[in-house]
Amino acid sequence: MRVTHFGHACVLVETDRARILFDPGMFSSGFDELADVSAVLVTHQHPDHIDEEKVATLLRNSPDASLIVDPGTAVACCRFTDRYQVVQRGETLQLAGSKLAAIGGEHAVIHSDVPSIPNIGFVLDDGAFYHPGDALVVPEQDIDVLGMPIAAPWLKAAEVVDFERKVMPRIAIPIHEAVLAEPRLQWPLYQSLGPVGTTFTALEHAVVTDI
Repeated sequence: MRVTHFGHACVLVETDRARILFDPGMFSSGFDELADVSAVLVTHQHPDHIDEEKVATLLRNSPDASLIVDPGTAVACCRFTDRYQVVQRGETLQLAGSKLAAIGGEHAVIHSDVPSIPNIGFVLDDGAFYHPGDALVVPEQDIDVLGMPIAAPWLKAAEVVDFERKVMPRIAIPIHEAVLAEPRLQWPLYQSLGPVGTTFTALEHAVVTDI
């Protein structure tokens, strides 16, 4: 499996069967230059997880790509394409020979005064990769590679560490870091507090990495 981090929540996962892009949002860059993507997955409607203009470009460059979104993002999709499919919590899809499971269902609480929105976490190929979006839902499957959110208005470091310890992936890749001035200053914390057997692996921007 090859993984490319385009910044913040946007991750491209490539297998021998498929090229699947997760959460291409406004804090990410370079993903709109991709072509021949098998599927684009969006966990929820916040603009740091879906940049409508760039996703429209991406779909033009990948005419066979599926756009899979949570229920709340469907309204945004209507503005720029009719090529989308809404996935609900508990559903399983087949995408270009890969299996996709939708888990979770609700965004983490930002504040009691902020209305809740849908959030779907995506588990690829029975745990080969897990992107939780903006919620720390622990999947039933064992996870090989975890896209681990590390900074958000709804998140603190202790919650990140506890989430990683519950999931216990082989590799944890830090994502959702754009709100930090210096994300690298956080790396030693997560390297030292992660569970035994998990390797904390920060990826360089837009660099394809074999995992």
